[in-house]
Amino acid sequence: MTEASCHCGAVHLRVESAPDTVTECNCSICSRTGGLWAYYKPSEVHVEGETDFYIWGDKCLRLHRCKVCGNVTHWSPIDPALDRMGVNTRLMPREIWTAARVRKFDGADTWEEITD
Repeated sequence: MTEASCHCGAVHLRVESAPDTVTECNCSICSRTGGLWAYYKPSEVHVEGETDFYIWGDKCLRLHRCKVCGNVTHWSPIDPALDRMGVNTRLMPREIWTAARVRKFDGADTWEEITD
């Protein structure tokens, strides 16, 4: 079990396994929040605590944040048919997200993986 929490501890997330790969996206919201995303099925993520959310653009996901400290915790799909959500791994212990391979994604322009 891998746990994550916001800065103030009001929101906790639990997932079954630590991520092998995390995604750094350069879209307008991810570049501002600094999210480093690991993807799971919604059924694999347990969220405790109150969040509010932000919806923008093509309105396909909700970006959740702690109502107390404002840390971005995760994103969830608006369409229940989408069987994927993102967890901000920067809220996990540092040794977990620093051990993962970083995949860079161009969410700003091409919607393709960025290769060096």
